[in-house]
Amino acid sequence: MEVVTRDPNEFAQDLFDGLPRRYDALAEVLSFGQNRRWRHEMVDHIARVRPGSVLDVATGTAGVALELAHRTPGRITGIDLTRAMLDRGRARVAQAGASDRIRLVVGQGERLPFPDATFDALTFTYLLRYVADPAATLRELTRVLKPGGTIASLEFAVPDRAFWRAWWWAYTRLVLPVAGYVTGGKEWFEVGRFLGPNISAHYRRFPVPWTVAAWKQAGLTDVGVRKMSLGGGIVMWAKKPGL
Repeated sequence: MEVVTRDPNEFAQDLFDGLPRRYDALAEVLSFGQNRRWRHEMVDHIARVRPGSVLDVATGTAGVALELAHRTPGRITGIDLTRAMLDRGRARVAQAGASDRIRLVVGQGERLPFPDATFDALTFTYLLRYVADPAATLRELTRVLKPGGTIASLEFAVPDRAFWRAWWWAYTRLVLPVAGYVTGGKEWFEVGRFLGPNISAHYRRFPVPWTVAAWKQAGLTDVGVRKMSLGGGIVMWAKKPGL
């Protein structure tokens, strides 16, 4: 298994460059359909505040951006490192007739190309495992959020209970790589082989209590956490204090 010792952004680009064409369908298959539920829960926390502008970080093929456009009245900006994923995203946005609501740009979550206090709300999905400094990235995300704004995230997680953790380990180490290969070929085999060890390593270094503390240290308040699907996914949300 490859250990991420080089630049995490470069690693993420290489990992995802070959995935866009079947990314959305395979993400659902390989997560037993849970990715859609988790994403809906995350967007719930944004939709209820009816923001006029939303930034979706690590937007990929624009799945979250499209749901945000469907469930909120505002304009959506999606940002991602991988041009191939964004090209697929632009095609999906055009097909949905949402090009007037959604703008997709290339960029890094650690260095966002936007002024302070630009967006009413912000989402990020499967991001912190691919950055060198999660705490600094959270500060950067908070920087572009307006005072009083809402932020929400989605990430894989490791189940807390030993019984479910054992099944999760078996699935991510044994089933996921084979299922990835059968349904998506060599690129998805590599993703399947990478995900389980990467998720485990991330939470050994940055457990959930550490992450909650990092959100608060970034200047966010009312941090909420919901583990879903027996602990396989985690949704977090918070507010940036108003003026």
